[in-house]
Amino acid sequence: MTDSSVNAIEARGMTRRFGDFVAVANVDFSVRRGEVFGLIGANGAGKTTAIRMLCGTLTPTSGSIAVAGIDVVRRAREARRHIGYVAQRFALYGDLTVRENLTLQAGLYDLPNARARERIAWALRRFDLEGSASTRAALVPLGYQRRLAVAAALLHEPEVLFLDEPTSGLDALARSELWEVVYELAEHDAGVLITTHYMDEAQFCDRLALMHAGAILAEGTPRDLLERGRATPVLEVEANDSARCLALLRAEPNVIEVLPHAGRLRATLREGSSADTVVASIRRMAMRESIGVATAESVPADLEDIVVAMLEQRDASP
Repeated sequence: MTDSSVNAIEARGMTRRFGDFVAVANVDFSVRRGEVFGLIGANGAGKTTAIRMLCGTLTPTSGSIAVAGIDVVRRAREARRHIGYVAQRFALYGDLTVRENLTLQAGLYDLPNARARERIAWALRRFDLEGSASTRAALVPLGYQRRLAVAAALLHEPEVLFLDEPTSGLDALARSELWEVVYELAEHDAGVLITTHYMDEAQFCDRLALMHAGAILAEGTPRDLLERGRATPVLEVEANDSARCLALLRAEPNVIEVLPHAGRLRATLREGSSADTVVASIRRMAMRESIGVATAESVPADLEDIVVAMLEQRDASP
């Protein structure tokens, strides 16, 4: 175990170019031990490229990276002994059984035989894989493939865990179970970096960094980002005919965007418009069309609203 006072992850000026294309541009951030750090942003923002550099599988064009106090650029092999990595797509061997995959990974981590048996038994038990131990990995459900990938990444008890979109495609229960593992690791002083485009999950992180076009636009706790607010009001509308109500909202001049949200319609208004005035207008139109509106009210911006506003402001900048 390295010095506990050293950050789990430290990136300074991290940059990666592919020819003339800059995938990651001069990125700085750090992750403390025992911290869950979220890297958020749309697909193509540069998250996966960043995580590959941090893991030592892709060399940065410039900048410095340290994981568990070890220079990843100069000592990648040594650094990887302290790293667990779960790729966005299943990267283990589908033609091997669950147990065979874990045995192979234990060998790659150079675990002594007795320790390997102990850790494999732990992994099968902890991730409820005992019933699938003799099944080929390609034949187990997606959620169990993800459990296997996480289990394999934790066999050598890494000090730093990288999770690239780990809950994509999983049901709510499987997502919740994976987050339990993340918190358990953080409680044992591991640093965890997770990439996600689910804003509801992003709020589970201790800190967040928003990536866009290879750069970090904002960084802070979920509360820090939420407190930035947004200039445009947000309404939530619940009606007995969502499809027809959606058409009404889109016809309202002060509504610039409408999205389904938790069984309701979430409408973003033009900057400077009055939420009360728009609510009154919507209720009048709904009454004329015989649409029952149970709720129409102004609501605080959520993290997704804030992120969208930041990206809109970025795109509108010269």
